Amino acid sequence: MSDLVPLLLLPGQLCDDRLWRDPAAALADVARPIFGDLTQDDRIEDMAARALAAAPPAFALAGLSMGGYVALEIMRQAPERVLRLALLDTTARPESPARASLRRADMSTVGLGRFAGITPRLLPQFIHASRLHEPVAQEVMDMTARVGAAVYVEQQTAILKRPDARPTLPTIRVATLIGVGESDAVTPPRLAEEMAAAIPGARLQVFARCGHLPPMEDPAATAAALRAWLAA
Repeated sequence: MSDLVPLLLLPGQLCDDRLWRDPAAALADVARPIFGDLTQDDRIEDMAARALAAAPPAFALAGLSMGGYVALEIMRQAPERVLRLALLDTTARPESPARASLRRADMSTVGLGRFAGITPRLLPQFIHASRLHEPVAQEVMDMTARVGAAVYVEQQTAILKRPDARPTLPTIRVATLIGVGESDAVTPPRLAEEMAAAIPGARLQVFARCGHLPPMEDPAATAAALRAWLAA
């Protein structure tokens, strides 16, 4: 056990430990997973501080989507504790005015009691079209329903207020993996390319036949990419 690398795994919005379950299991021979809790705060800075308080002194760090925002904030707050960094399906940019408007509209809908998580109508934004009739589709919907409306509102608030992390990117000095689904409609590949170009020595991995959630859509490919990153 002492040879295993502590691996802090940060989920995206409306995601729980299920997001990382299968890649974490596949890496059990090289990494000890620590599943971060991003359900208790409405600021990215506070999410990062909470994750740091629960983490060991040094760890590898992987975050997807909102978890990537938190991972970049950890790199700002305590870069000396991070052994290596993986950013999946995320961006360093702050929220755009157009996306902010859509988020506020969604929050108003939740306030009226109409929260349904990710529904079949929304699924094409999150997983590859070829997977819409695979079991993973129902698992994604079940996961978001478990997280629930109250956490959704807090997480939306945090995302709306997130800082611009682009100034942090050139300061990163650990082995970095940037991953993105080839069909990610939420954080498209161009945003991954932007981060990879700004982080010295970063490696870009595009996951075929994946949307926004490669760890659930293709856990084997995700685990393989993370294994190579851990060995870098």
